[in-house]
Amino acid sequence: MREESMTSKGNSLKLLNEFELILESDPLIDELGFIHPSQFVTLNKEAASSLEHEDANFWSRDHKLAISTDVLLPLYKVAKDAFLYAISQYKRHENRLDASWDESNLESEVMKHSKALLLLSCDFGTAWNSRKLIVSKKQHMLIFLEELLLSALVLSYSPKSEQAWCHRRWAIKMISGKCSTLQDIVGKESELVEKIAERSKMNYRAWNHRCWLVSYMTREQVLHELKKSRNWAGLHVADNSCFHYRTRLMLRVREECCHKLEDETSDGNDEIYQIWQEELDWNEALIKRYVGREALWLHRRFLSLSWIRHFTTNLGDTSNHRVCKSSINADIGIFMDNESRLANSCSMVPDNDFEDFQAQAIYSATYILWLAKQISDSQGIELLEKLNVGSLKTMLNMACPERSSLWDILNG
Repeated sequence: MREESMTSKGNSLKLLNEFELILESDPLIDELGFIHPSQFVTLNKEAASSLEHEDANFWSRDHKLAISTDVLLPLYKVAKDAFLYAISQYKRHENRLDASWDESNLESEVMKHSKALLLLSCDFGTAWNSRKLIVSKKQHMLIFLEELLLSALVLSYSPKSEQAWCHRRWAIKMISGKCSTLQDIVGKESELVEKIAERSKMNYRAWNHRCWLVSYMTREQVLHELKKSRNWAGLHVADNSCFHYRTRLMLRVREECCHKLEDETSDGNDEIYQIWQEELDWNEALIKRYVGREALWLHRRFLSLSWIRHFTTNLGDTSNHRVCKSSINADIGIFMDNESRLANSCSMVPDNDFEDFQAQAIYSATYILWLAKQISDSQGIELLEKLNVGSLKTMLNMACPERSSLWDILNG
């Protein structure tokens, strides 16, 4: 029994050595997958004789790595044991004044085993922290970039790993102020998020990371991202996160305007006015094209409230935040007329079973009720009076009777 255990452990160590050798021989591996052993036959046929590495457990070619699901458990166990032993040895000798202590060798062991472990178990926080400990002592740009490569590899198979996204933000923070190519890194980082979001739907963590990047972008990058992300958002109208990203970009543009208002002419305000007007028009077109998408209506709330507080006249500031007042004074009456026309056009439900039209009517009604609360009482009453209240309320009570108390406000 003991001999079998020793044999099993020896086989596991052999697996780990083989795995770590593959990682060391190709540091540019950018995609990792776990596949059933039967799939290796197909991969081997496709690869023909050009394989970089091939056996029953691992497959590597063109910076892509596949691991057999049969070896995942023993490989994880031995990688975990190897890492925990390496980090315990490192910490044991870290504070000792021992001339015989080979610090670089112990650091190398920790980094090697932690990498293997994280590729098998991406949420092993101790492994991420051990890498931060060692990398922060080095303060070498190349090592920080290697951390970005590692976390990107983890995200290739676990795109919603919070630990991996946090590690990327840590690495970028460490790089900022020390790197002349930071803007290039930020640009590539934004592209990575878009690539991951394309194959991992509703990935809040990825979009949250992209929003965080905005604070490191130049004004030119922000405007470029605003233009570039419009196409993606227009094809993913149900993904609220991409519209939240556009919100963050637009707020960044407006914040810069407020900070520089005393030194600049109205040209900056003209640019903001144009950005908001184009976004409102584009949002309206999407609302009419893609019926019953709540994310579009939520984005319109942000746009409308910003428009009212930033551009319109005869309206006090209802927020507790500083408002950058534009020299452009848009008429609030014209704006409200447009919003009431939009709500009326979206409240018509055809005589069919297409539920999206009912959802569209509900979203438009709740939007108008919300908007009425953001302006003065008299303006709010005037706005509601412009709606076809009778037929709208009847339809809303039929479609969503549980909100009947909310629809009663329409009569008010």
